[in-house]
Amino acid sequence: MHAPTCCFTGHRELPEEKIPEIKRRLAEEIVCLISEGVTRFAAGGALGFDTLAALAVLQMKVLFAELELTLVLPCRTQDRYWRQAEKERYREILSQADHVTYVSEQYMRGCMQKRNRLLVEGSSVCVCYCTKNQGGTAYTVQYARKKGHRVINLAE
Repeated sequence: MHAPTCCFTGHRELPEEKIPEIKRRLAEEIVCLISEGVTRFAAGGALGFDTLAALAVLQMKVLFAELELTLVLPCRTQDRYWRQAEKERYREILSQADHVTYVSEQYMRGCMQKRNRLLVEGSSVCVCYCTKNQGGTAYTVQYARKKGHRVINLAE
């Protein structure tokens, strides 16, 4: 049986003034989940919350070597239109991830939603930063709840 897995989902755009608090809460929640036996974490590789979550897991791996970071990505060209600094950080995260799964080679309609569903289906806990009732993050959170997963919203 696989170790329990936590997925992350959240908005791409985060309030700049809240980022330090989001980072602190992410670290606290990851430590709490580790104490509950969660050692596998999965992120979607998007800008914003996904990036913060992946970086937090990678930082925790220094203290907890048993942790695994899986990236479930919509397509290989996800970073095509990103700024150079964002691409470099993304590629650094990619290089440190334990597992990388691509939904498709190129962007295609529905690949983001499929990525979100795969994140949830491979997990039992969902840590999110969700402030809106619509959009990809809200859909993913609703899907996690529908699947009976525990949802921890760091925006609340």
